[in-house]
Amino acid sequence: MPLAGNPAAGLTTGRIVKLRFVKLMGVLWLAGVAMRMTILAVPPVVPLIHDDLRMSETQVGLLIGLPLSMFALAAVPGSLLIARTGPRLAVAAGMVIAALAGAARGAAVDIATLYAAAIATGFGVAVMQPALPTLVREWLPSRIALGTIAYTSGMLMGSFFPPLLTIPLVLPLAHGSWRLNLILWAVPALLIAPAFLLLSPKAERPASAAAALQLWWPDFKNPAVWLLGLTLGSNNSPYFVTSAFLGDYLGSKGEANLLGPALSWLNGAQLVALTILFAVSGRLQQRAWPFLVFGPLLLAGFLILMLTSSGYAILAASALIGLATAMTFTPLMTLVPVLSTAPDLPRTAAGMFTIGYTCAIVIPTICGALWDLTGKPWTAFVPVCLCAVALTALGVVITGYRPHSETLLGR
Repeated sequence: MPLAGNPAAGLTTGRIVKLRFVKLMGVLWLAGVAMRMTILAVPPVVPLIHDDLRMSETQVGLLIGLPLSMFALAAVPGSLLIARTGPRLAVAAGMVIAALAGAARGAAVDIATLYAAAIATGFGVAVMQPALPTLVREWLPSRIALGTIAYTSGMLMGSFFPPLLTIPLVLPLAHGSWRLNLILWAVPALLIAPAFLLLSPKAERPASAAAALQLWWPDFKNPAVWLLGLTLGSNNSPYFVTSAFLGDYLGSKGEANLLGPALSWLNGAQLVALTILFAVSGRLQQRAWPFLVFGPLLLAGFLILMLTSSGYAILAASALIGLATAMTFTPLMTLVPVLSTAPDLPRTAAGMFTIGYTCAIVIPTICGALWDLTGKPWTAFVPVCLCAVALTALGVVITGYRPHSETLLGR
């Protein structure tokens, strides 16, 4: 405690508080990077894997979808691990599992072993996901929005680095080997784990930790879990559908040459969103405006994509989709700590991810089925147009939602 009349002591204390805040933001950012980097190292080398292992298109789709399915299936075991070890150790364990399993994909001898490694990689990431909102609440209880921006921006950068750097930089270092490429991407992901443990505070388990051991299975009777999960599904399904179908869709329109630029705009717009999110961080938490503004913009992006053949319009549509999904994802994630008590938070997050990523598996499947059944490529985007409408409506509902306990207390 600084002494009265000693401004130097107060300045020192303030500087320590600021340095601690910056350090925690950096730690959360690193965790976000690790949570996506190993997963996104695969898409740039899919053609090489396809040729080497003689995979069918269906098998390639399964390779991409298996980690995503684990995000849904392993979220609940991740909640149990958090309850038993605490969120800090759970995040570190998830990092190590994802990095080692990501490297193991490079040692696959056939499709089955490649799938096994992909499943293990997804499991590691799934363990981390419900733990990070818990850490934000523990470390930055008065700055939940900024803490959430820190790790979600790390996730966006972890998604951006591999597509950006693999072909021009990492693959040449790997002498064109997709196997060595995956190992090289696993190295920084693995190094983040000790850095995370070294820089993160070693908080004692609170008294509520004992209660948390009994609260690891999601309460699927809780409306907040379903509202959060369905809103997440309405947010992430459009991004995954766009990434999955854009190449074939542009090819059907005779615009296959636009795939690279369109993907760059899709992901580059998310980086623009980060700047906006930091600028408005004080007006994100429990505010409906991101959903009211960017939900309709998401719908507009898909309508432009479906109704025009102009190259410039397609690039603009891709940018709108990337911007809108990023601008609604972070405000949604800030709600998880707000709508949960401390012991409930990991299982609420686990329930949300289970529902949200189940939607992200089911909806792209429906999109592909519509294309196959009708023979009309544009129909693949009809379900995600409905997602954009649902995102707007659910976003308004969830930002105004108050748990029953808060209502009784007059909060």
